[in-house]
Amino acid sequence: MIQVRRLGPQIGAEITGVDVRTLDDASFDTIYRAWLDYNVIVIRDQKLTLPEYVRYSRRFGPLELHPSKSTRHPQAPEVTFLGVNKFDADGKLNMRIYRRGAGGWHTDGSYEQVPFKATQLYAVAIPSRGGDTYFASCYASYAALPDPLKQRLQGLRGAYVYGARIKDGEALLNPEDRKAPPALHPLLRTHPETGRPVLYFDPNKLQRIDGLSHEDSERLIAELRTYMVQQGADYTHQWRKGDIVIWDNRCSYHKAAGDYPPEEDRIHWRVSIKDAA
Repeated sequence: MIQVRRLGPQIGAEITGVDVRTLDDASFDTIYRAWLDYNVIVIRDQKLTLPEYVRYSRRFGPLELHPSKSTRHPQAPEVTFLGVNKFDADGKLNMRIYRRGAGGWHTDGSYEQVPFKATQLYAVAIPSRGGDTYFASCYASYAALPDPLKQRLQGLRGAYVYGARIKDGEALLNPEDRKAPPALHPLLRTHPETGRPVLYFDPNKLQRIDGLSHEDSERLIAELRTYMVQQGADYTHQWRKGDIVIWDNRCSYHKAAGDYPPEEDRIHWRVSIKDAA
């Protein structure tokens, strides 16, 4: 029988008692509702083939090809193959792959004109220690903003490009994909399904705040960073093989720890999910 158990004080829930390959509509609705309620959900003990994982993922929405073409799974381009080929031909650890996602708090797909609704990972191989993923609530970030700051943010938009503030952030992109125009998104948004306000802010990919001088933009970006993670509104996921974790990019931030033994495997199948047209 399907069970939902809270993991963090405000975000994160664990779901057990299900096999995602055979979910009926009522059971999937329970999972989807828990996801909206808790921002991040973990489904334990799954044993999936690649086609089964893709098929289940599509129940949340259309799958978007990730712009990093070199890390797409050779058998399913909708899936990013995270954690493979982390050693170069000379045996040197490729830090861009090893520490992917560990460059700071962010939300996925902010560089898209229509940002990613969700990201989902399936744990294929897990190291003996380290490799956690951290999550934090954008709802809590918004709630923590002082009223005068909320007033300042009204009508302001962030200009986002892939890897804007990460050294060599474009390195995983093909050369022809490195000059995409910025995507503009309001810093204050309303979640389209829950109706709750959020601080939509991804400093990793935030080129600038549109309409402000460079100095004012940088000061505001630095100020907003201090509100991203609120005490009691975060969750740390310690991975187990067979975990499926999906998070809502519209109302949560995340980052990887980037601290597992590099000689061990930490491999996930990742999909990016958009809202249905």
